Amino acid sequence: MANLVRTNSRRTGALVLAVLLAGCTGSGGVKPLSFGPVSAPVSTTPEPAGADAILGALNGGILPAQAASSLSRADRLRSLEAEYQALEKTPGGQTVAWKAPVGRTSGEVTAGTPYQVGQQNCRQYTHTAQINGMPVTGRGAACRNPDGSWTPLS
Repeated sequence: MANLVRTNSRRTGALVLAVLLAGCTGSGGVKPLSFGPVSAPVSTTPEPAGADAILGALNGGILPAQAASSLSRADRLRSLEAEYQALEKTPGGQTVAWKAPVGRTSGEVTAGTPYQVGQQNCRQYTHTAQINGMPVTGRGAACRNPDGSWTPLS
C-alpha cells in the first residue's frame, strides 16, 4: 500500500512539473510588450511619482531626438517602457520588443550585463527601431537611481 501511494505521488509530481514546464516553451521569438490605450490625464493636478515619473527619468530615452520626436505620445511611451523593462528586468543580451498597434513603427531594446559605478548599478543598452519604416538606432548607458528610475549617461 505504501508503494502504491509513493508511486502515485511521484506520478502526480511528474505531471505537475510537466504542465508547468509546458508553459515555458514558446516559439523562441521576441514577444512585444502589450499595453492598453494611452490617454492624457484627466486631472490638471500634479500626479504622485509613479510609472510616468520613472519613465520620465529616462530623459526621452536613447533614440535620436529627431527620430523620436516623430513618435506619437503612445508610441513614445511604448519605446520608453521597453527601455525601462530591458534595463530593469531583462537578462543581458535578451531583447524587449515594442510595436505600434497601427503603422510601421516598432523597436527592440537590448541591455548588456549590469555593472557598478560607485554604488550605482548601470547597464549599456541599444535601442533599434523602425519609425514609419525608417531604421534608427540609439546606443548608450544608464544608471539606476535610488527611486528605481534609470538615468541615461551623456
